[in-house]
Amino acid sequence: MIEIDRDRLNFLINKKDYHILFVNSPFCGTCKVARNMLLYIEETLEKEKFYEINAILVPEFMQKYQIMSVPCLIVFNEGEPIDRIYTFYSVPYILKEMGPYLI
Repeated sequence: MIEIDRDRLNFLINKKDYHILFVNSPFCGTCKVARNMLLYIEETLEKEKFYEINAILVPEFMQKYQIMSVPCLIVFNEGEPIDRIYTFYSVPYILKEMGPYLI
């Protein structure tokens, strides 16, 4: 998982291809479980597929894109959020929901 900061966030969002951003908080237990699931997916795919940002450091981003809670997995393409999930039921569920963007 590639951790990014506020400056790199704006650059990443506006790129032309799909990018999957994991928005979390270091104080959130559910975020830690979700992060472990995403790391497992990356290990299985043998490639880093997710970007990670701390929600506490980007409140304006949270408000602009109406991210209601963490953890949140949000897909961007050309500056627009096109898909998101807030519930991390299981690894198969994440793969089913995010599969088209992971290829």
